Amino acid sequence: MGTYGDVTIKLALGLLTIILQINLSGKSNLAPISALYQVQNYVLGAIVGGMIYSASVTVLEYILVLLIWMILVALLRFLTKHNRYVKWLIDGRPQLLIENGQLKVDTALKNGMSTNDLALRLRTEGVTDIRYVKRAVLEQNGQLTVTKKGDDSIKYPLIVDGQLNADILEDIHRDRDWLNQQLASYHCEVKDVYLATYVDQKLLIFPYVR
Repeated sequence: MGTYGDVTIKLALGLLTIILQINLSGKSNLAPISALYQVQNYVLGAIVGGMIYSASVTVLEYILVLLIWMILVALLRFLTKHNRYVKWLIDGRPQLLIENGQLKVDTALKNGMSTNDLALRLRTEGVTDIRYVKRAVLEQNGQLTVTKKGDDSIKYPLIVDGQLNADILEDIHRDRDWLNQQLASYHCEVKDVYLATYVDQKLLIFPYVR
């Protein structure tokens, strides 16, 4: 075990790194809302826990490892925001669980969702009869987004971080020409949109501040 001075320095650096990571990620905490955040929490815990008491690891080496880790996390976060395929690879994709009252049992089993778990999540959304569910999507973070029959609003964004969700475009029975016309009124393209969501037969567009 290293000296108390080294342990204190390493512990302080680890604490500062956590605070810095929270600020850089724009979050109020390090809750694992996606696979990337969950993995980075594990790695950070392994770095701090594994090196803090090791006398063979100097403070300088410890700092370099933390810097490398932060650079890798920043790079992955950049790629997930600007490349849909990297995002799908790391965070996964939303999966359609219920469509027009029909449960996709294979999707539920593939995601390890038991009957009791599904029933609980549906009750949380105020659903007691699955036949009245128009659409239920299992999000990457495990949450269930439910749209009931008779509810014309789609509770899922069409564009996120400049990336189009083509599945939602198909679900609302629209095409790219319609979308381009909507974007033209804002003088922007898909890549310029922070968020666009289809609600009550209208497309709400929020471009990046330019």
